[in-house]
Amino acid sequence: MRRILVVRLGAMGDILHALPAAASLRGSGEARLTWAVKPQFRALLDGGGAADEIVEIRRESPRALLEALRALRRSRFDAAVDFQGLVQSALLARLSAAERVWGFSRERLREPAAALFYDERVTTRAAHVVEMNLDLARAAGARERRIEFPLPPGRPEGELPQGAFVLASPFAGWGAKQWPLEYYLELGRLLKGETGMPLVLNVSPAQAEAFAGQGGVRVHVSSIEGLIDATRRAAAVVGVDSGPMHLAAALGKPGVAIYGPTDPERNGPYSQRIRLLRAAGARTSWERLPAPDESMLAITPGQVFEALRGVL
Repeated sequence: MRRILVVRLGAMGDILHALPAAASLRGSGEARLTWAVKPQFRALLDGGGAADEIVEIRRESPRALLEALRALRRSRFDAAVDFQGLVQSALLARLSAAERVWGFSRERLREPAAALFYDERVTTRAAHVVEMNLDLARAAGARERRIEFPLPPGRPEGELPQGAFVLASPFAGWGAKQWPLEYYLELGRLLKGETGMPLVLNVSPAQAEAFAGQGGVRVHVSSIEGLIDATRRAAAVVGVDSGPMHLAAALGKPGVAIYGPTDPERNGPYSQRIRLLRAAGARTSWERLPAPDESMLAITPGQVFEALRGVL
């Protein structure tokens, strides 16, 4: 049996984008797959069937990190595949003592120095990150291409409407990718007035305060497990370039994705059921600016509502 280590430590959307590649590796003959991941993202993998074993990479102390490395080295991997492309992930793959370490070629890496730790460097011409990961998996030994997103069922948390609702997750990794919060409130009023469906905003406990006392929307506070459950139950989703939108795409939910500075060709929702809205002339930029980009402001609540009508 071939033993394979997948290194994709985070974040949420990036882990979701690696699931088809992992499924392809695991489904190619007799293979046992171990996934190295940060503890806060384990809920995306646990119980979903993406891996045979999950190893948490804890960095709160040198002892915790050493214990994780020892657990990896005991497995005696035939191959380690680094889907992250950072020096820390490439080094982890190398320190696992796998016989061969696979990763992307330098031009595809956020940190080109990571390529120094690879035995095999894979060049891909794919545009979307899911396709890039599939190319890397194929080079590392996957004999079939599986477009599968094995995810756990999640668990109910908090209160959700009994009937149909639209789910939105308004926050992203940085402010430039976000849609203004007041736009969500207006969208909630339009949705409720025209369809009778409420707009439910899923947020973490730390984010809930931003919507305290606001009318027109319902706030659902949850962990990742609660978000998975809420997404499965939603009639449709609205979101931006963030983990929750990629979760909705992975679960096959219909919806509307609002994009601005980030490139949907590379990081758009990997789904035919989600309609993409991006302002004409939007400039692609990966600058982590704190405020919503002008191209995000150009997409109005009315436009999003009309797009939602087309997918509901």
